[in-house]
Amino acid sequence: MHYKGHRKGFTLIEILVVVGIIALLTAVAYVAFGGTLRKSRDTKRKYDLAQIGRFVVSSECYVPNAGAGDYDLKDLASELSVKYPPFAQLVKSLPKDPKIGNESVSGYRYVVSDDMQHCAMYANLENEKEPITLAGINAPTAGAGTGVLQAAHPGPNNTAIYYQIGK
Repeated sequence: MHYKGHRKGFTLIEILVVVGIIALLTAVAYVAFGGTLRKSRDTKRKYDLAQIGRFVVSSECYVPNAGAGDYDLKDLASELSVKYPPFAQLVKSLPKDPKIGNESVSGYRYVVSDDMQHCAMYANLENEKEPITLAGINAPTAGAGTGVLQAAHPGPNNTAIYYQIGK
């Protein structure tokens, strides 16, 4: 038997209220966890640079065949594996920036000074609230040391914050 006034399903208003609540909860979660995701990717960048930087920026700077300049790590990988066979194993699983890295660009950079005595590896960070430890430097710079700097212009991750390992 079907009684008058007995309804099956939900009304349009009820469905819209539920969708609105889900949208609000999604927005709150995105705001709450968005910073965590950026920070975790920055932690990976720092770890990757520390691992590779120990090798490339070790006792003396690696000077690419093309000389002084600024290079993507991917561009130097085959050259490094030929000159330094232990690096060949690392090249097989060459790390790349977790947001912008791909098969052709690692997103990690290596810079060698004109005198070829100073070098640095660096990456653009996402967390704009990262504490600056290299004050007075407005671009990743060979010879400026290791730490976080604020550049004059935003990088590929849309912030002007960079982490570098250098000597």
